[in-house]
Amino acid sequence: MRAAVRWARAEWGPLYATVRAPLLRRRLRAVPMTLAAVCLTGALHLAHSRPWGHRLVQDIGAVRAADPLWLALLRTPLSLFVPALDLPVWGALAQILVVFGLAEICLGRWRTLGLAYAVTLAGTLYARVGIALGPGTPLGLPGSDAWVVDTGPSAAVVGLAVHLGLRYGAHVTAGAVVAAMAVEVVVKENLAGKEHLAAIAVVLALCALPALRRRLRGRRAPAARAGTVAAPLPVRPAASRAGVARASPAHRSPVGRTD
Repeated sequence: MRAAVRWARAEWGPLYATVRAPLLRRRLRAVPMTLAAVCLTGALHLAHSRPWGHRLVQDIGAVRAADPLWLALLRTPLSLFVPALDLPVWGALAQILVVFGLAEICLGRWRTLGLAYAVTLAGTLYARVGIALGPGTPLGLPGSDAWVVDTGPSAAVVGLAVHLGLRYGAHVTAGAVVAAMAVEVVVKENLAGKEHLAAIAVVLALCALPALRRRLRGRRAPAARAGTVAAPLPVRPAASRAGVARASPAHRSPVGRTD
């Protein structure tokens, strides 16, 4: 039991320490963006399930690979908050509340939204590339996936969870999320699973950029030091040295004293 507690502290301790104080001090006011996202998702689900709102939600938030690219890019930001039709809405709300809430406290609201949009956009663009490659390639998708409605926060949730795990040292948790998404692709082999892997690939690339930048900077520093040559000391002309020698006390004629 103690070993499990020590492992949990080592795995989630830094993340817990980061979110504990803001939540105790401000409670729900610490995550205003997350609460707004939960309310927006619930409102869109309610409208989508009504005859008067179904068409409206489809027009502003439903993304398909068969749509023109400009239209898909325009709909992608709102598609994060349109629950997927094959998943219960409470699952989407719980994912947003927990993962978006943690990310908002740890990363800030704008960085959280930016990362969520980046990984969702990666999945949207991957769908087009995969359909173009065709089902005969490892990364390819069948042509029928072009008409699959691609909505929901799952890709953003996966990307944020992996990013938080790597940032705060919860490597086992991040690895478990990656493994679960890989198993989903093997078992189901659907569009959503491969989009989740595309989101993970983007997060891993973003996490690797700072380390790569530091490594390149470390390689440039020794090269710059090795290429630096000390400036030579100025050499005085011979005539100047001779004048200094004549003016020095050692070369003056002795002056006798008179008593």
